[in-house]
Amino acid sequence: MHAPLDNPSSWVRRFAASVPAGEVLDLACGSGRHARLFAQLGHPVLAVDRDPQALAAAAGPGIATLQTDLEEAGARWPFAAGRFAGIVVTNYLHRPLLADLVKSLAPNGVLIYETFALGNEIYGKPSNPAFLLRPAELLEMAAQSGLQVLAFEDGVIAEPKPARVQRLCAAGPAFLQTEVKLDHLVGRE
Repeated sequence: MHAPLDNPSSWVRRFAASVPAGEVLDLACGSGRHARLFAQLGHPVLAVDRDPQALAAAAGPGIATLQTDLEEAGARWPFAAGRFAGIVVTNYLHRPLLADLVKSLAPNGVLIYETFALGNEIYGKPSNPAFLLRPAELLEMAAQSGLQVLAFEDGVIAEPKPARVQRLCAAGPAFLQTEVKLDHLVGRE
């Protein structure tokens, strides 16, 4: 059994069913809480992290792992354009990766992103503005990338611990032509 902090984010759980069939990238996967969720939903998952111990915990049926430090000087984005049906990122921000991340999303793919925002410094770490989203930053990234915003939130959460976050669920331009369950988008879960 996994600790409460290992449970999937409520935001990721809410939109996981929106991801069409295909491979899911769990970037900065940590111990793999979201990789396990998507594998249980039948997706092949690529869990990526720089920490080999975290990847060892993330490994499991349906989950391939890749140890790499994408923040290292000279590091290159290793994934092809349009490869992933879904991309999930939580509690991680490295702005130089955002454009490549979006390019790796399939035309009908879904991006689920949740991380800390300015104002989080009153709740603890991270408190460095370099690791905190500016107001509406995820919305701007989606607009610049041609993604369709399915849902967005910016505010304070209580669980798993108090924090200021931004949350985005956005889809590629061909998403509306796919058949996915959208009850959760209108508040029915």
